[in-house]
Formats: sequence, C-alpha cells, structure tokens
Amino acid sequence: MEMLLHGNALMALAAAVLWGGGDFSGGMGVKHAGGSMGAALRVILLSHCASFSVLVLIAWSRGDAFPHGAALVWGLVAGATAGISLACFYIALSRGAMGASAALSGLLAAAIPAVFSAEAEGSPGMLRLVGFVVAGAAIWLIAAGENAEAKPADRGTFWLAVIGGVGFGIYFTALKLAAAKTGVIWPLVTCRMGSLTVCSLMLAGMSFRGKAGAVQARVTRPVVLWALATALLDSSGNLLYIAATRAGRLDVAAVLASLYPASTILLAAWTLSERPTRRQGLGMAVAAVAVVMITI
Repeated sequence: MEMLLHGNALMALAAAVLWGGGDFSGGMGVKHAGGSMGAALRVILLSHCASFSVLVLIAWSRGDAFPHGAALVWGLVAGATAGISLACFYIALSRGAMGASAALSGLLAAAIPAVFSAEAEGSPGMLRLVGFVVAGAAIWLIAAGENAEAKPADRGTFWLAVIGGVGFGIYFTALKLAAAKTGVIWPLVTCRMGSLTVCSLMLAGMSFRGKAGAVQARVTRPVVLWALATALLDSSGNLLYIAATRAGRLDVAAVLASLYPASTILLAAWTLSERPTRRQGLGMAVAAVAVVMITI
C-alpha cells in the first residue's frame, strides 16, 4: 500500500467523501430554493462567497504569495468550469437521481484527467489501468441506480450530465496545474474567483433577459444553511484533492476522488432513509476492489 502510505490515495478518498457530502448539501439547497438554474446559481454563489472569504483570510494570515502567470490562469479556468458544471449538476440532483446521466458525468470527470495524466506522466502501469476501468464500472453501478423520485430522463438532462462531466474533468486537471508550483490555499481562492465571476454573469444575464428561473428562486434560512454546509464540505474536499495531486499522480487522485457518488448515496440513506439499491451496493463493493488495485 505504498500510495496510501504516501497519502496520495488516502487524501483522494477523503476528498471523495467530502465532495459527496457537499453535493448532497448543494442538491438539498437547490431543492429548497426552487430547483431552477437561478436557484442553483444562488446556492453556488452563497457557498463560494463563504469559502472565498475564509480562504482569503487563511492565505493572508499565512503570508502566502498571490499566484501569477500560469498558476493564476489555470486557477481561473478551474473556477469558471466548476461554476458552470456545478450549476448543471445541482439542478439534476435537485430533481432526484440522474440515472445513467449521473454515471456518464462521473465517468467523464474521471476519464479526462486520467488521459491527461497518462500523456504528461506516462503510463500508470497495467494493474492501475485495470483498476481505473473497474473504478469506472463502480461509478456507473453506483450512480446509475434507479430512484422513484427522479423525473424521467430526457435529452436536456443528458446534456446537463455531459456538460457537468466534461467541466468536472477540466476542473480536476486545471486545479492540478494551478497548484503545481504553489501552496494549496491560493489555487482554490483563484478558483473561487473564477466561479463567482461566471455564476454572477450567468445570473445577471438570466435576470436581464427575464428568465423565470432567475427570479423564482427562494433564498430562505434553510437554503443559506445548506449552502454553508456545502462551502465547508466542498472546500475541504478541494483542499484534500489539491494536496493529493501534489503528493502523487493526477490520474490516481482524480479517479479515486470521482467515487464521490457513493458518499452522496450513503448520506441520503442515513438522513433521508433512502436505502441504496442492490445495484448501488454492488457498485460500492466493486469500488472497494478498484481502490485496492489502484493503491497497491
């Protein structure tokens, strides 16, 4: 378990747990706010404003130098793609399970940084390659489970999943590049700068055009509390993910962190009494096998 001892895989798995909790909180916040694109953007803005403020204070107190050049650009790119991806993903979560579309999103999120890592860092070895494939099967089994509350799948939901998955994959890769030669705090701060800018422009554009989803969102106390919980869990997961990419290979960190749907499902089972299906239970068992193969 050399990778686990070095912390790369362990931090990536911890990031997956926290990201799954953040997705659950974000989905609940959007659901309470109305389930529209405007609701998703408001939850993201609340969450990212909170985390941005805290992270800036931490970076300032530590005396870390503000990034510049490529590190700054990649941080902003990561934030812009994260804002768009999260908006799409939270809307889908607020409607119930995304079915096969959610699995597609998770697979794309894992595949894009894995391909990039193979090009930049060389082959991870046959055992890990097989482990990545097994992890992909686990993501599909976990995320593609049926949910009685889910709305029927349509082409719009499918493309939301594609946009979300591609965006998350770019985010995973860009965040690694942003943190390559800096600490772990400022890359996430610049990422938040990008997401806050993009989400603010999207919400302003929707409001200017008179889109119903932009004005019907309800920002109540529960929405704010869910957004703050999202800020805590998502930011902690991001910091762990950045640390994981700095401690080892990007593909290992990204694939293991992409197992976050398991955490979302287990949290929903615990808090909402939504029992995982047999297919999801099998997926979690397959995920455990994949973790062993990747970390040996």
